[in-house]
Amino acid sequence: MSASAGDGEPGIPLDNAKEEISGPTCTGENSKHDSAACSGSTEIKSRAVVKYSAAPPPTSYALLQEKTDLKLPPANWLRENPQLGSAGTTILGSSSKSKPFSSFGMAYDFIDCIGDDVDVVSDSENIKKLLKIPYSKSHVSMAVHRVGRTLLLDELDIQELFMRSSQTGDWTWLKEFYQRLIDQKWQRKKKSKEHWYQKAILSKFLYYSINGDGAAEPVPDNLNEGEEENGAEEYSSSWPTTFTSTQSDAEESDAPKEESVSVDSKFALGQVTSVPKEQNLPTLFNEGENSQGLRNDFVRNIMWTFEDIHMLVGSNMPIFGGGRYPAVSLRLRDNNKPINILTGIDYWLDNLMCNVPELVMCFHVNGIVQKYEMIKTEDIPHLENSTFSTRVVKDIAQNILSFLKSNCTKEGHTYWLFKASGSDIVKLYDLTTLCEEAEEEKCQNPFTLPVAVLLYKVASNLMLKARQNRKHYGTIRTLLLNCVKLLDQERHPQIIASAHYMLSELFQLDEPPEEDGGESLRAGGSEDSYSDEDREVDDDEEEVGGQEEELTEDSDENSSYSNCSSPQDDSKAVAVIRSVGELSVPEKYKSTHQIRPSCAFPVSQDKEERCRHVLSYVLKGLKAVDGSIKKESDLPAADPNTPIPLKYEDRNAIGACTAEKGLSLLLERAGPLQADQKHPTRSGMIPGSWQHHMKLQLFLKASKAYYVLSDAATNLLKYGRALRYIKLSLQCYDAYCSVSGTLHPQVLHFHSQCLSLCGDIQLMLAQNASNRAAYLEEYSYQTKEDQEILHSLHRESSCQAFNMATDLAMDPEYQLFVSSKCYEAAYELLVSEALKDHASDQLAQVLKRLGNIRNEMGVYYMNQSAAMQTEEEVKKSVSVAEQEMWKKSFAFFEKGMKDFEAIGDSTNTALLLCNTGRLMRICAQAHCAMSADQTRGEFSPEEALYYNKAIDYYLRAMKSLASRENHAAVWDSVNWELSTTYFTLATLLQDYAPLSRKAQEQIEREVTEAMMKSLKYCDLQTESARQPLYQYRAATIHHRLASMYHSCFRNQVGDEHLRKQHRSLAELHYSKAVCLFLSLKDAPCELLRTLLERVAFAEFTMAGQNSSAAKLKSLTGALEIMTETRYAFQLIHKELQEEQIELSEPDPAESAETADVASGPTSGLNLQEVVKLIGVFEPSFSFLLLQLIKLMTTMKRKPSNKDEELLKTYKNVYSKLLRAEKNAPLLSRVRLYIDLLQQLTPQTESDNTGTHS
Repeated sequence: MSASAGDGEPGIPLDNAKEEISGPTCTGENSKHDSAACSGSTEIKSRAVVKYSAAPPPTSYALLQEKTDLKLPPANWLRENPQLGSAGTTILGSSSKSKPFSSFGMAYDFIDCIGDDVDVVSDSENIKKLLKIPYSKSHVSMAVHRVGRTLLLDELDIQELFMRSSQTGDWTWLKEFYQRLIDQKWQRKKKSKEHWYQKAILSKFLYYSINGDGAAEPVPDNLNEGEEENGAEEYSSSWPTTFTSTQSDAEESDAPKEESVSVDSKFALGQVTSVPKEQNLPTLFNEGENSQGLRNDFVRNIMWTFEDIHMLVGSNMPIFGGGRYPAVSLRLRDNNKPINILTGIDYWLDNLMCNVPELVMCFHVNGIVQKYEMIKTEDIPHLENSTFSTRVVKDIAQNILSFLKSNCTKEGHTYWLFKASGSDIVKLYDLTTLCEEAEEEKCQNPFTLPVAVLLYKVASNLMLKARQNRKHYGTIRTLLLNCVKLLDQERHPQIIASAHYMLSELFQLDEPPEEDGGESLRAGGSEDSYSDEDREVDDDEEEVGGQEEELTEDSDENSSYSNCSSPQDDSKAVAVIRSVGELSVPEKYKSTHQIRPSCAFPVSQDKEERCRHVLSYVLKGLKAVDGSIKKESDLPAADPNTPIPLKYEDRNAIGACTAEKGLSLLLERAGPLQADQKHPTRSGMIPGSWQHHMKLQLFLKASKAYYVLSDAATNLLKYGRALRYIKLSLQCYDAYCSVSGTLHPQVLHFHSQCLSLCGDIQLMLAQNASNRAAYLEEYSYQTKEDQEILHSLHRESSCQAFNMATDLAMDPEYQLFVSSKCYEAAYELLVSEALKDHASDQLAQVLKRLGNIRNEMGVYYMNQSAAMQTEEEVKKSVSVAEQEMWKKSFAFFEKGMKDFEAIGDSTNTALLLCNTGRLMRICAQAHCAMSADQTRGEFSPEEALYYNKAIDYYLRAMKSLASRENHAAVWDSVNWELSTTYFTLATLLQDYAPLSRKAQEQIEREVTEAMMKSLKYCDLQTESARQPLYQYRAATIHHRLASMYHSCFRNQVGDEHLRKQHRSLAELHYSKAVCLFLSLKDAPCELLRTLLERVAFAEFTMAGQNSSAAKLKSLTGALEIMTETRYAFQLIHKELQEEQIELSEPDPAESAETADVASGPTSGLNLQEVVKLIGVFEPSFSFLLLQLIKLMTTMKRKPSNKDEELLKTYKNVYSKLLRAEKNAPLLSRVRLYIDLLQQLTPQTESDNTGTHS
């Protein structure tokens, strides 16, 4: 087993020295057992790990010869020696004097442990003093501070404090309080001569022990005394002046201290860095300011676990080698005075804390060395005259810790633990509260700044861990809020600004809050208090179990104590230990204080609220920074209560040229800046100063918060608000650029996101022009916070660079233009040198947006040109303005297609090709020739050209999609447009045939070809909303083709083969058209016309026949076709009836609906068309019947019974038709036709009604 782990290598931090030498074992052997200090049958667990040691490896002590006179100084006396630690001239091992801020020096060095892992940080002397309270009559005065779970204990030397108070007037309120309540006749107690004599002898003894030859060189008496006094004086002036002096004084006062440690600097590690320098966490102090005059002056820092209490202890006890163990402590005793219990506890605790297994005692009489004696550490509690129970010491430790933890609850407050000399009562006061109650204007508490700095450092350290674990957020927030509370903004702007920046960093803007946010993000809770959760579950249970009991005990204590002689004393104390004897009772005090079940962090799920929190902290940070820059006189005075107007303009009159000029600024601010700034900024900030770094961080944070607010407003469709926020975001970015020398890729990347969002918002504003008034109202609104942030931005920049992009224009074309420029600027940024390797995902998104805005602009100009067409009354030729619109539209579609092709987006490429096809069709329509009497002329070659171009674009779109599976909706849309274009081309060719340019046969071929292609793209199988439209179109195509072949058949002379072909094609298409029209429920007129044409076709073929039998067959066939019209008449009858019912019973509630229905495309009959068709139907029907009757009566062969029946039916129907009243209402005439047709088809009546009714 080695010596104290710290004494291995000089100057090496020994966190990894895991030697469990927790004091000697019960056997005294060098075993590897879990060590425990023994006391009878009970064991005390003690474990010490040296975290840092500035001492060299221990050397053997010199064994002084008997009769050595310790009153004579050795040759090396009072020379600084690393073996005795950094102070050299003082007696480290036995000094009861500790510096008032020693725990802060340790805490700064081991910031990782503070707040969570460690219960107590203190000088070993303070811990010994506390544990001796029940045994000692001497006074105890300590300052206690809380940081998370950790308590920092420092000696509060009342005597020195009040001496200081009489010079500076700082602590007069405490002096008065002390005199009034505690010690009414206070005066400075002087140390006795005996005290200085004992110190001098011990000092000389230690120097003899490290002086190998032990030679004593006498020194003149007068010098000797003078040096003793100097040494004592130097050690007693322990209050640093740093806290009340200015910064420069602090640095000066630091200088001599630095020199004094130079000798042992070869063993020192230097200050342990507490916060790694991470880019987005501000590093606060330069080295001079960092220590705040508080250094960790201990020879070693030890992590001491005593039972379940974890302590970070500073010790200066000299450790020597020699004896049976590699480490011993050396003590000097007067042989005439027996060891008392206080000395025994002192020695035992010192050895436990430093892991020293053995104690060497040198006895002297009047300074003359007598003998040496070695004692094992575990035997110290059993020494004669100083027997004590280690178990009781353990209970005292646990009770004191529990008492302090239960009552020192407020972070940042200075508590004072006080026991008067000779008294049994221990009191705890809250000095911060007493200071606030004092009547003086400004009461200075010298602990304020070190506590604030420590809170800040612990928060910074946790902030790095919080990157991985968000459970720390509540703790960090509490630490920082308490830190800010303690500080005066005028004196410590840097810490305040940094703390506010870190508070803003706690609110995650770029990620959604966790779903199970309950654990780490519960809202509520006090800001300045912590719970005292212990990590062990059974400890928690004990605490809960003991809570009720403890409360009743407390109330008993209070009531019994109130009978004491000075009740007013009690009212000022936070808590009182009635008798020091109570501390020896096991578990008398339990830590029951549960202020907060967990460190809650009030994060709202609402993004806007989170951003508002961030902005409020950013604003406070900016105010702190601005307040520290003393150059206000050079700036125009701005009143933060006056809103800065956000302009909007109606830019109908502004040409694109002016806009281009303004928007070129977008990219000026976007590129990475090259030259580092050397000159002060507009507000007088020096580049590289802390103000400069802090402003950069705060501006960027504000810009991000406004960006998130803008994004959230966009999602809520509040585009006016979104534009206002993105304007503020870009203004923050503009100010950032004004202050920053260079722009990091991450910042440029964020800027491209801002520009992209700005483009989105301007696009949405252009698309929602109807809500312009509401958007303008949202855009003009400003909160006080936003105004104040803007004023802070204006100290650094005019914030005009992005005005063109973020003003609310009234013209949709201009808004689309601005949107496209924003996307272009974002794109330029992403492909710039600085970002080209960083931003592939973002680049794809921006290209998609670019493609989209170019499509939008193409559609805008296309619609403009279409509107121009409809406005022109007489169409003579295409106007120049129209052609300009087409060119613009086409150019945007082309660019958009390139953008989508660049990211392999075939669906959107297809959509743009489809839109280009539509543009070509608009061009074709514009080229349609109109004559003076408003009738259109022949189908022109220009029309044909543009229709064919449109077809090319649609085919390219289909090729881009490859198959319907890729995107069914777009595929169906392109398919429909292609079919429509072919159909339009064919109908125009057919209806306005260019006979002046082409032969009839050629036109017929072209019509047939176009119709068949249109039919090819009629998707009759897929069930969709377009299916009935496809069926109607296919039926119409078949009908038109049948009509065309019918016409050819009638007009064709000579070529019999061709005539036969035309006849069979006409019949085929008529039958297909009839089938399709029958399947539709809403095209009775079209069905009727097709059937009547088909009857006429049959009649025409009959005209060329000579034999009666052939004629009879043709006529019967024609009549069968005629009977099929019954279904069409039934549909017409049904619609006429519905119309009649609606007219006879007008219902006000439905009147609006019926108006809509009547105007709809599928409902409502064209009555004129019906009357016209009936005009054709009647004569044709009567002609057929008459011809049949004539033919059947003149037949030469004898008629069969069936023939006679038929003849009788024909005559009956014919007579009814002739007798029918010509002026009867349409409904009754239709009803009659249905009856007559039904009589002609008795055998298929049931079938027909079943099929068609």
